[in-house]
Amino acid sequence: MRTIEPLKEPLHKEITVPGDKSISHRAIMLASISDKIVEIKNFLTGADCLSTIECMKALGVEIERTGSRVLVKGRGLNGLSEPKDILNAGNSGTTLRLLTGLLSGQNFLTTFTGDESLRRRPMDRIIKPLTKMGAAIAGRRDKYLPLTILPKGNLQGIEYKMPVASAQVKSAILLAGLYATGKTTVIEPATCRDHTEKMLRGFGVAIEKSGNAITLSPPRRLDAPNTIEIPGDISSAAYWIVLATCLDGSEVLIKNVGINETRTGIIDVMRQMGGRIELINKRTSGGEPLADLKVTSSKLHGVEIGGEMIPRLIDEIPIIAVAAAFAEGTTTISGVEELRVKESDRLAAIVEEYNKVTTGYEATDDTLKIFGGHKWRRAQCKTRGDHRLAMSLAVMGMLAEGVTLDNTDCIKISYPNFL
Repeated sequence: MRTIEPLKEPLHKEITVPGDKSISHRAIMLASISDKIVEIKNFLTGADCLSTIECMKALGVEIERTGSRVLVKGRGLNGLSEPKDILNAGNSGTTLRLLTGLLSGQNFLTTFTGDESLRRRPMDRIIKPLTKMGAAIAGRRDKYLPLTILPKGNLQGIEYKMPVASAQVKSAILLAGLYATGKTTVIEPATCRDHTEKMLRGFGVAIEKSGNAITLSPPRRLDAPNTIEIPGDISSAAYWIVLATCLDGSEVLIKNVGINETRTGIIDVMRQMGGRIELINKRTSGGEPLADLKVTSSKLHGVEIGGEMIPRLIDEIPIIAVAAAFAEGTTTISGVEELRVKESDRLAAIVEEYNKVTTGYEATDDTLKIFGGHKWRRAQCKTRGDHRLAMSLAVMGMLAEGVTLDNTDCIKISYPNFL
């Protein structure tokens, strides 16, 4: 149990958030199949990214970590070896989905498992396209963990039109494409996170983009940079953005935040609601844009969010839903059925848990409505083992009348020192 008390004074702080979770995963994986020793700085030491390190070690890669600095001794594109045991992805859907793509073209057998939450999450979205490429993948009830990838060798490049925008599915296909004969093309219904494409280019892989189509030509080797510096995670910054916006008289400066345009939906939506967010000291590191975010408290109003915006802020919806409760009027977020199959059923969790703190949350299968301006009350809430739900409820408690959370250990997944 952890009790979060309400903040009585405005927030004036300079904040540094952990390294970007998505980029940390990808840096470890690609460095591992390069033929160099790669230094990774500002690596996120959350549980999910540590799961990726442990999986790569089990595949024969030498990795040394000192705090947020990681040295990876790459084994080359075809240098991974068969693990001696089942690989455990923990709670990390990114580890599981991306590595399933990476390992689909290997000449050895791999079996994955994960925690209780991950074992409930369907994997058919990646199994279908990878099977079309020639991969042999078997899972419980054809789509759940444990998942076994059978030895295969070269895959065949395909053109795949994704039914739903998903950076993890896109990345799994592109990573499998590294081991394919011929080009691999993924067509997105809407632009989603492009960290994989950016980092593959940084490793010398030929990636072409035409409209919503991304085409990868398989390389002979990966030409890795000597050093990769991970920008601060905008998903982690989102909690401070909302806290400072909604707490009267506050102003915070959040340093070194990644502002990749496929991830900045949280900034666009908060500005649309009336939030004041200024991007200063813009720069680039490792192909990824960064800036310092100056956030000043503001009066918010309800908005409608949907369409191509959703892939750009899917992980930030729990904290946007907190901001919406402090806004005047109604906020409608549509096209968010993917939240039903995250670490928890996030739509159901938001409605049930947030309504304990206030009232005004309603959901259908794919839409969340928040009616702002209702009264607050002190409450006991369940985090459901979901790190983003836990942190959002903590911010809600600080802004309202306080909240007691049943379990906050899950926060270590993405933001170990958040509390």
